[in-house]
Amino acid sequence: MKSIYFSRCTRAAALLALLAGGWGGTGCSRNGVKPAPANYSTSQGTFTNPIMDGADPWVAKRDSFYYFCKSENGNILVSKSKRLTRPGEFTRVWQPPAQGWNRTNVWAPELHYFDGKWYIYYAAGEAGPPFIHQRSGVLESVTGDPQGAYTDKGMLYTGDDLANPAATNRWAIDLTPFRLNGQLYAAWSGWEQNAPTDRTPQHLYVARMSNPWTISSNRVKISSPTQPWEDGVELDLNEGPELLKRNGKAFLIYSCRESWLPAYQMGQLTLNDTLQDPMVAAHWQKKGPVFTGTANAYGVGHPSFTVSPDGTEDWIAFHTKKDPSPGWNREVRLQKFTWHADGSPNFGEPAARAVPLPLPSGEK
Repeated sequence: MKSIYFSRCTRAAALLALLAGGWGGTGCSRNGVKPAPANYSTSQGTFTNPIMDGADPWVAKRDSFYYFCKSENGNILVSKSKRLTRPGEFTRVWQPPAQGWNRTNVWAPELHYFDGKWYIYYAAGEAGPPFIHQRSGVLESVTGDPQGAYTDKGMLYTGDDLANPAATNRWAIDLTPFRLNGQLYAAWSGWEQNAPTDRTPQHLYVARMSNPWTISSNRVKISSPTQPWEDGVELDLNEGPELLKRNGKAFLIYSCRESWLPAYQMGQLTLNDTLQDPMVAAHWQKKGPVFTGTANAYGVGHPSFTVSPDGTEDWIAFHTKKDPSPGWNREVRLQKFTWHADGSPNFGEPAARAVPLPLPSGEK
């Protein structure tokens, strides 16, 4: 059995290699106009997957623009585009300090808008591999421009003793904030206790936030990898939670099994009434898998959700492996999803590479 230490070392090397080339490049023509990529056909009204190389995709829509956020060589970058299927050129908005808790291993940034400011949530560490130092942090935009400057608001509290946060903070990645009934919460993937090995099971936690840069309660564990479809070969994990809300229900869609293997897939936690307290684990009902790989899509995971330009369609961004061999050579895909009769999301199955798909409604 291959060790997790080796696997995560491979992950770091693979990510550095693919990110050095960017998420598809900038490819400008001589007149400065970016040409349409090969996967895009305006005349036919279609596009094909993948839309770019990379992993842990994040896209936020505001004021008719789509903002993609990613990490590259330790930096965090943001792009801006009118088109969901054609991310714009990326601008670096933050680089890690030379020293400190977040100096390296910057993973899976997310871009969110709260009260006139943009916030980027990310995971980072002081060293690694082994990746035993990962914690979650947050950046706050200086202005209302998501591609402008950011202030580092520091490490977020993800522990069990709010009276002694420095001593009890726990390993945490993939943190995402969300609002329910006016209250701000954070959900993330973490360890029960800090450990000397990154071969440690990962669980999902929720905590209350008093503002976008402060977690104000101890964490509550709401999910562990206990179901047969969550069991991994080398590691059991729940990670990458993302919230969907619709018709009075809330859904946390998360990834399980090893991210470097083809069996990586998605599960679902359901809060049947958004008036229920999400800090009570019994209020969440587990179901899965809800989105899994095929012979043409290996290791689907780490989703992000948005809507079409005209707001009439729901879309999922996710990553897949480029081939079934172990590793993190991944690409980003998009596709429309619908809803089941019981109100839960229906993701269908991932479309194969290079198959023409209709453009999002309203995209030109």
